[in-house]
Amino acid sequence: MSENVKLWFKAAGIRALKTAAQIGLILIGSDIINIVALDWPYVLGCMAAGVVVSMLTSIAGLPEVDDGKSPLVGKHSRD
Repeated sequence: MSENVKLWFKAAGIRALKTAAQIGLILIGSDIINIVALDWPYVLGCMAAGVVVSMLTSIAGLPEVDDGKSPLVGKHSRD
């Protein structure tokens, strides 16, 4: 695996975990009365969906890696 691909997976993973944490905080914070009564499978499901969407969005490119180019997208352009 090339160094760019490793960097991409690291950056995309960090973004995905941040997205999951943000979704969790929003859902947990919306239940002010009782955190124990939260529907935890629902919260975890929303967080997992956020991770998937974040990873798929990162395929388009990440500014942290190689000037924003994704190493997962073909190197051929349609110019």
